[in-house]
Amino acid sequence: MSTFPLYTAPVAPRTWDVPSFGAARFSWEYDDGRERLLALYQKGKDKQWDAGTRIDWSLDVPYGRPLGLPDESVALFGTAVWDKMNDRQRDEVRRHLASWQFSQFLHGEQGAMICSARIVESVPDLDAKFYATTQTIDEARHVEVYSRFLHEKLGLVYPINDHLKALLDQTLSDSRWDIPYLGMQVLIEGLALAAFGVLRDLTPLPLPKQVLAYVMQDEARHVAFGRLALRDYYRQLSDAERAEREEFAAEGCYLMYERINGAEVWATLGLDIAESTELVKRSDYMRMFQTLLFSRIVPCMRDIGLWGPTIRDAYEKLGVLEMANVDLGALMAADERSADDLDRERERVRAEAGLAARRAEVAATIAGADGTAGAADPDARLEVLHSLPDVPAQASI
Repeated sequence: MSTFPLYTAPVAPRTWDVPSFGAARFSWEYDDGRERLLALYQKGKDKQWDAGTRIDWSLDVPYGRPLGLPDESVALFGTAVWDKMNDRQRDEVRRHLASWQFSQFLHGEQGAMICSARIVESVPDLDAKFYATTQTIDEARHVEVYSRFLHEKLGLVYPINDHLKALLDQTLSDSRWDIPYLGMQVLIEGLALAAFGVLRDLTPLPLPKQVLAYVMQDEARHVAFGRLALRDYYRQLSDAERAEREEFAAEGCYLMYERINGAEVWATLGLDIAESTELVKRSDYMRMFQTLLFSRIVPCMRDIGLWGPTIRDAYEKLGVLEMANVDLGALMAADERSADDLDRERERVRAEAGLAARRAEVAATIAGADGTAGAADPDARLEVLHSLPDVPAQASI
């Protein structure tokens, strides 16, 4: 990992301390817990992976196109501001936007790591504590992955966005044990999962695709965990208590919606912030991206029982209410398959390369035998070559 990353703003010499309220809860009931939650816990154990070996860090990332996205994905594209830029300046815009986006992913993952550790401490049910321990490990791995990508491949790191920081503050400082679930598992993780998915599907570059797909495979389990735990709990609450959670979620969604205008990037590059953020609002790509960001959150909120007038009104104002009809289970299943498909493809490529090397070795051995021991039986040579297995045809991905 690089020892000299470029931070766009000085890193504070002290930690950011969020006061913690609420109780650390122990459970002395060691009976079997909820079957589906324990199955998720087992899956969390089975699906652990090593970021240093599963991801191919030898792959290059182009300096000016680190995600390989089309220029239409840049909100400034097609405007007078973009037209005035030369190629080098456009490369910097693309690099800074990718760095800003992945930096927020990084900071969000650290927040998720802290929140999942908090859930282990505060949730009353032992089965939920079990699963949250596996998530804490997952989130630590995600911090490792995004930090390494930013340091080694982009060489540029942005500070945490103020809106994301505010939501983390509200999530961690609340004394109610379910709020870390709601703020992190549903809102922050749900939004991040949707953003990861858009970029995973758009990027043609193998390294960012691997990073996003493998992280998403874990995150699909995390959102499922939040759904299972909160759905059971929110059934027991009064209408007033559910309305309080809706207020929290609505405010969090407004914060997250507003944070994606990239103001920090425009300021760092010396562009006019007001003009640039206005161009973001007008961008067809950004409007599509903003809508897709809620594809996981909205159906999840309905599923866990927070579907009163407050939250529905918020989603109608944001223009994402129709997302309630999205099949969340199908999305999560597809997220998991995508990572498995990448693994199968990499294994196929490795097998093909290994077989090619073996064929070359056998051919060289035969050629050497021809030169040192006289002419060998040509039929015998063909038999050796043909005995090597064929590489299976590539599976449809």
